[in-house]
Amino acid sequence: MSYSPLTLSRRHVLGDLYARCERAGEVPVYLNDIAGEKLGFADESLGKYADAFTFHISEENCKKLAGGQYLYSFNYEFADRSDAGMAKDRRRIKLTSILLTMRKGYDKPLPKSARVVVTEVVSEPTEVSS
Repeated sequence: MSYSPLTLSRRHVLGDLYARCERAGEVPVYLNDIAGEKLGFADESLGKYADAFTFHISEENCKKLAGGQYLYSFNYEFADRSDAGMAKDRRRIKLTSILLTMRKGYDKPLPKSARVVVTEVVSEPTEVSS
């Protein structure tokens, strides 16, 4: 299997976690969950000031990732015990793994000729004369 690295900005990958995330070494990348297939790893090998992750995964998965077919989710742990008094949503984190989940597909719309039109007949109320 050939691997071709793909580099994406940290802000794009991490989203809301960007400001809280410590710099990472090699982070394993899995499909769907940790019990799923290990696709490869991601790192920040472009240097100290390069603000990007380089994904070392198969060429097929690189194409899907670059095309936006995967959603990102993360497993992480808190980086520093000294900030334990802070709210959990403000503490620094360290990534332990990146999980790629395939986006849900959309049903292809049917052409007008194949659509079934259902009409409901509503009867108007009738007056009863006495």
